[in-house]
Amino acid sequence: MRIDVLTIFPDYVAGPAGLSLLGKAVESGLVDLRLHDLREHTDDVHRSVDDSPYGGGAGMVMRPDVWVAAAEAVWNDLPPHHATPTEELAHVAGGPRPRTILFTPRGRRLDQALATELAREERLVLCCGRYEGIDERVHDLVATDEVSLGDYVTFGGEVAALALLEAVVRLLPDAMGNAVSPADESFTDGLLEYPHYTRPATIRGHDVPDVLLSGNHALIEAWRHDQRVALTRRRRPDLLPDGDTDPNRAPG
Repeated sequence: MRIDVLTIFPDYVAGPAGLSLLGKAVESGLVDLRLHDLREHTDDVHRSVDDSPYGGGAGMVMRPDVWVAAAEAVWNDLPPHHATPTEELAHVAGGPRPRTILFTPRGRRLDQALATELAREERLVLCCGRYEGIDERVHDLVATDEVSLGDYVTFGGEVAALALLEAVVRLLPDAMGNAVSPADESFTDGLLEYPHYTRPATIRGHDVPDVLLSGNHALIEAWRHDQRVALTRRRRPDLLPDGDTDPNRAPG
């Protein structure tokens, strides 16, 4: 999978992307991660990517001409400052533009279903905004998708891009050491994950449940399923079907 990230802070993404399993996926070539500095696609000496908003108001707005030029270059693997059309985006070489995700509070909530959907793509382009906002025409001309981390606002889209990178890349074949792991995790089938325990068996009066020490795998699997249902009812009842939200009801 190829993933391009457009940002004014490439180092914000480069550092974490070189660590842990995500870094190994990039190093091994499982993921072709390319970081692009939005300022390289500006045409003034100050490398300006923003301007004051029409109609007045607080803050600065990211310019659509910079985003259009940058997106077009990334889609077509063109260098910065290539000739751009004045009226509409040029045709993307080789076919339709790839899934191009703009991070915005009004976007679709990033969840496991969306991560699974995006993991099937051959290529993603992630667009990280900053400042007060992005010119509305970028939503129309550049983005194919709008995605949000949740109902809060961050300084910029880079943290959302990193979250999406982790959520998507870990679903790719060979990205994780244990291929079974993603199948048992929270949200994969609408339930939270069961509790985990390891040594020591007792710590400050808190013991590992006896069933996990029994060696009876059928009982262990049944216990884990019951725990997933109970935890979901107690912590995230919104994930369960209507009418199945009683935290005290027995699993089954």
